Amino acid sequence: MMAGRGSPTGDAAGGPARHVPVLLAEALEALAPRDGGVYVDGTFGAGGYSRAILAAADCRVVAIDRDPAAIAAGAAAVAQHADRLILVEGRFSRLDEIAVSAGFDAVDGVALDVGVSSMQLDEAQRGFSFTRDGPLDMRMGGDGPSAADIVNSMDEADLARLIFVLGEERRSRAVARAIGRARSTRPIETTGELAEIVARAVGPSRDGRNPATRTFQALRIYVNGELSELAEGLFAAERILRAGGRLVVVTFHSLEDRIVKRFLADRAQATRPSRYMPDLPSAPPTFRLITRGAVTPGEAETEVNRRARSARLRAAERTDAAARPGNATDLGVPDIAVAGAAVHRGKRLQ
Repeated sequence: MMAGRGSPTGDAAGGPARHVPVLLAEALEALAPRDGGVYVDGTFGAGGYSRAILAAADCRVVAIDRDPAAIAAGAAAVAQHADRLILVEGRFSRLDEIAVSAGFDAVDGVALDVGVSSMQLDEAQRGFSFTRDGPLDMRMGGDGPSAADIVNSMDEADLARLIFVLGEERRSRAVARAIGRARSTRPIETTGELAEIVARAVGPSRDGRNPATRTFQALRIYVNGELSELAEGLFAAERILRAGGRLVVVTFHSLEDRIVKRFLADRAQATRPSRYMPDLPSAPPTFRLITRGAVTPGEAETEVNRRARSARLRAAERTDAAARPGNATDLGVPDIAVAGAAVHRGKRLQ
């Protein structure tokens, strides 16, 4: 289950729930599960969205997670729901291929709850949290370079740019210099070490956040190629959704939300012929917006779950128009984030 899915209450699919999804009621309303439908939960986590979809209608769910721990924990859910739940280890950027491999050429809905999971944040050994000391890892799937690899190997100027662009940290150069000084003595290996280095470089936060928040966000996004993953997931959803199918996306920070907003705004209007190639026909809209602007959690939800405060939900319904080609940069994914996706796939560190 992805970041912000809340408090330890209720039951997850196949067992006790550790977290409750943010904006769950709003997501279900937008997704509108129906009997006989097929739905993709691209971010299975602890099974909160999958469980809710299966409870809402006599339907089937193809659930995906890149985290082997989530897949192992979901075995009980699969057993409980028999042939109604198919759980696959993989990336939601390939959700169309995964759905086809599961036997579905088209689906009736796609739900994406994007970001790092509350479970991952709560487990020190995963290396996501600056409040729980553990190995500086941050890999969702356990493969590719870790955050420690990036922190100890990347050129200082590139590291500053990474932290500025993906973490929106204004003092990114000071953070990168502090990291450079620290690693010149010995490698930075734990989340606690890095958090202390960043805190000294940034100083007290005016908004009450931990001063390491933005740097940790930047590293996590880079290590996991998250923004490229999101963009490719949106394109994959466009390809696999049948006419009338619904796309629901919940994001937890502005970089993610801007990508979703740009994608839906573009796909909800027809393309115009280029003045340089006037003979090319315009393409009709591939989506109809369900939500005008972003849906945010109510006060009651944010009081119970502080992680819900930054959540934004956007939703749209697929038309019968053919899917359009696209790439991550079309949706405003920064070059440094695209590079991060390449690094995760095993290419040379920047």
